[in-house]
Amino acid sequence: MEARYLFDADYLQRLKDGEAATERHFVDYFDPLIRIKAIKAGPQSARAAEDIRQETLFRVIESVRQGKVEHPERLGAFVLAVCHNIVREYFRGESRFSQLPEHASEVPSGRGSAESGLLEEERKNLMRRALDELGGKDRELLQRICRDDEDKDSICNEFGVTRDYLRVLLHRARTRLRSAIGEAAKAKAGR
Repeated sequence: MEARYLFDADYLQRLKDGEAATERHFVDYFDPLIRIKAIKAGPQSARAAEDIRQETLFRVIESVRQGKVEHPERLGAFVLAVCHNIVREYFRGESRFSQLPEHASEVPSGRGSAESGLLEEERKNLMRRALDELGGKDRELLQRICRDDEDKDSICNEFGVTRDYLRVLLHRARTRLRSAIGEAAKAKAGR
């Protein structure tokens, strides 16, 4: 790689005009930098790195010809920024359209199986039965705090208790609920 080159408006104008020697210098100067950036970007084929290199050089020269490069002294930063964006585009496209290998197992749908759906329904039924067996105060407390996620301070005011004692009431209600769930499960298994 050659020594650092200071780009100026004259260089940019020659590149814009398509002067062969300037284009050759531009490619020779930035080619190694772009290759390094493309290879460091991640696991990919040599062809992908070459595609990224060519696309970067093409876009930068097009930007120069369209007058989009306003600061010639920042040409190096502009080239690397364009390269970075192309790398991101390339990997975003790769991840979006990648195909599964033929021997891959089926992809889970994200939804539970029929069995897990039945188990979940059974769990909800047990919970409903257990809540019905609880006293009114315990049921109301559990529903308002656990299900409805109400403000604990307003519940303390309604029940006329402190936050510490509300914690004790909630602990007792949960203990009673666990016990009721166990009884409901035993009753269901005994049928």
